[in-house]
Amino acid sequence: MKVTLLQTDIQWAQPEANILHAERLIAEQPGSDLYVLPEMWSTGFATKPHHIAHEEDANVALAWMQEAAKRYQCAISGSVAVHLADGTFRNRHYFVDGRAEETSYYDKRHLFSYGHEDRYFTPGNDRLIVEYNGWRLLVLTCYDLRFPCWSRYATGREYDAIIIVANWPDSRQEAWQVLTQARAIENQCYLVGVNRVGDDAMCHYIGGSVVVDVTGHVMARCGTGVEAMTVVLDKEELESKRNKFRVLDDRD
Repeated sequence: MKVTLLQTDIQWAQPEANILHAERLIAEQPGSDLYVLPEMWSTGFATKPHHIAHEEDANVALAWMQEAAKRYQCAISGSVAVHLADGTFRNRHYFVDGRAEETSYYDKRHLFSYGHEDRYFTPGNDRLIVEYNGWRLLVLTCYDLRFPCWSRYATGREYDAIIIVANWPDSRQEAWQVLTQARAIENQCYLVGVNRVGDDAMCHYIGGSVVVDVTGHVMARCGTGVEAMTVVLDKEELESKRNKFRVLDDRD
């Protein structure tokens, strides 16, 4: 499966500008099966979502994801701040399958309390494993990376790769590097992690978006600037390594 990581510099609360930016990056790397954007890619990490998070049925970022995925016959993944009809705000990670014209979503479970995300957003309670292009993909968001039990490969939660989107700051970049490898190693899966670059009112971001294989080897890593990077994930290699070194048979 051909996956393109879209490491963007998010313009604060400017979804139209961020959509144009994403379009340009996709044009640089055409023909992928899956394009992955960062967390809250259309607005920046808005812990106070009032006047920034749009209603779900009028969200221009989601509408673009659905239209672009259909137009390019691919999938697009990334999280968006949304305001639901019940009055709650969600950090909602959408996985849009343009071939099947289906949209799935995962509401971020672990809200970043250190940054007060939990004051305004409502957490999700359910994991999401998407079946796409012959792959099973576990969809996660940023702070979830620190909680291994939530992503643990176990009976009823089998998957081939983790897709995690983030706004992970420069000050904790080493943790990002270690934890992305750890989640891949312990679950014997690929991990695709997409971070942003640039600045918001609180943090500086230096990217480091990454693809890790089932052994924890870093297959590719973005630099510190805006970048579109494409990597091919090999399902046969994944299954071969799992079958040869059967760590998952001994899991708790």
